[in-house]
Parts: sequence; structure tokens; C-alpha cells
Amino acid sequence: MGLPPILPAFASQLAAAAGRLPQPVRATLWMLLACLLFAILNAFIREASRAMHPLQAVFFRNLFGLLFMLPWIGKAGLEALDAQRLKLYFGRTAVGLLSMFAWFWALKLLPFAEAIALSFASPLFATLLAALFLGEQVRIRRWSAILVGFAGVLVILRPGADAFSIGAVFALASAALGALGIIFTKQLARRESPTAVVTIMVLIMTPMSLIPALFVWAWPAPSLWPLLLAMGLAGSLGHTTFVRALRLAEASSLMPYDYARLIFAAAIGWIFFAEVPDNWTWVGSAIIAAAAVYIARREVKLKRLPTAALASSLPDEPTVGTKLGPSA
Repeated sequence: MGLPPILPAFASQLAAAAGRLPQPVRATLWMLLACLLFAILNAFIREASRAMHPLQAVFFRNLFGLLFMLPWIGKAGLEALDAQRLKLYFGRTAVGLLSMFAWFWALKLLPFAEAIALSFASPLFATLLAALFLGEQVRIRRWSAILVGFAGVLVILRPGADAFSIGAVFALASAALGALGIIFTKQLARRESPTAVVTIMVLIMTPMSLIPALFVWAWPAPSLWPLLLAMGLAGSLGHTTFVRALRLAEASSLMPYDYARLIFAAAIGWIFFAEVPDNWTWVGSAIIAAAAVYIARREVKLKRLPTAALASSLPDEPTVGTKLGPSA
């Protein structure tokens, strides 16, 4: 197990190189690097989900992600496991796992950039669910933004057109489940430290994802192991850079840069998958992004969305450490 120590050393070298830049610039660069890494991660996920059953790909994503996160888990210490709200942890982990299953299927079935674009609907679902289940007040401006955002989803899907598919259903289901995970995260964050949340959820999700994988188990071909390893590495590096961005700037100021993932995804789709997003995908994505950014800024202004919860609506869900980060 000589690989995990490379991770913090690599992150430290990047941090030292960027240390001379102004803080807002550093935050932006870390965020853009995180978006690139998460886009690369999703490309690896797509390839893995096409080469093996998605249920099994989810398990390997969690397994290798856990291995690369061991240095941070070791720093957190096992005292974080002494939690009184394990039911809430299991609920959050189960929701996150279902979101991952849906996301892996979506990446397998949809054009790459379109899947990424539909994932941007998660903050819209999060605001809706927060109003329904947490009793948060959502006034006319944010309701209007939610409706505008879902109009952007319809622009991408074009109901009745050939573009609508089961893959789109999986992508939206993943976004909705990821939003439900934010609700659980908000409840946990009221009493638990971010380190405890991350540590416990990572340790629960890996064995939990093994259970469904066993029903479709087939040992990966030797050529697939580097890809599976790369998934864990890309995910962990993405978490690291994302957390560094959060330490330098408010999550609300970083959220607009999250939509750079679509640009990176479009480039990856064009270069590696010979896919070019159509104009409807770009237009719909712009509408969703504008609505989500407006909602986030309104919620932060009204002090109704903690930084940790907002972070959990950002890249790759959904996996345990992605939103709060391995060392948040």
C-alpha cells in the first residue's frame, strides 16, 4: 500500500506552488482543478460502468476511494465512530448509495455532457426538499428560480423528442437522491463534526455497496484494474482540491465555478467519446446554472444553507466524501 501517501504529498506540492497567488485566485484555481478532476472521475466511471455491471463498479469506486482516503481517516481517529445517531448515518449512506447507483447507470446510458448537465438539477431538488421536510421558508423568488431551473431540465430533455431516455430518468433520480442526502447531511451537521460525518459514512458505504455487487459479481479483467485504481485516485484528489478551495473562499462564491464541469465534460466527451453536446444541452444547462446560483446566493444571504450542506450539493455524488471532503 505505497500509493496513499502520494496523495497528501502531491496536494502539498500543489498548495506550495499556488501559495504566492492572491487568496481569491487560489480558491478559484483549486475549484477549477477540482471540477476537472471530477469530470475525469466521471469519465472513468463511465468506462468502468460499460465494462462491468454498474452495481459492481459502484463497489470498486467506493473501495479504492476508501483506500486513498485512509490517511485522512487515520488522522480523524476511530473515536469518530462513537456516534449516537447511527440510524441517521445509515439513512444518509443508503440514500447516497442509491444516488450513486442511478448516476453510474446514467453515465453508462447517456451522452457524457448531457449526464453532467442533468446532475446540476440537484440544488433545485435540495431547495424543494428543504421546504417540504425541514420547514425552511422558500419565498416567491426562490420558488420562481426553482421553476426556471426545471424549465432548463425540460429544455435538455425535450419531452416527446428522441432525446428523452431511461438514462435521463436515472440522471434526474440521482440528482433528487443526492438532494435528499443534503437533507440528511444538514441534520447530521447540526450536532456532528464534518470529520465525523465523513469518516463514518465512508466506512459504512464501502461494505454496504458490496452487498448488491455480490449478486452480479464477476472478477474484473486484469486490464480494468488500472482504471478502477484511477477512479479512486481521481476522486480523492478531487476531494482534496475541493476542500482546499472551501478553506480559501465561501462556498456560495465558488458554486458558479462548479459549472465548469460541463465545459470539461464536453471536452472529454469530444476527445475520448466522439460526442458533441447539442445546442439544447448548452441552453438548458445555462438556465439550470443561473437558477441554481441564484437560489444558492439567496439561501446564503438568508443564512439558511450551511457551508457544509452547500458543499454537499457540488460535484460527483455522490459519494460520501465528495461533498464534505475527506478532511473538511
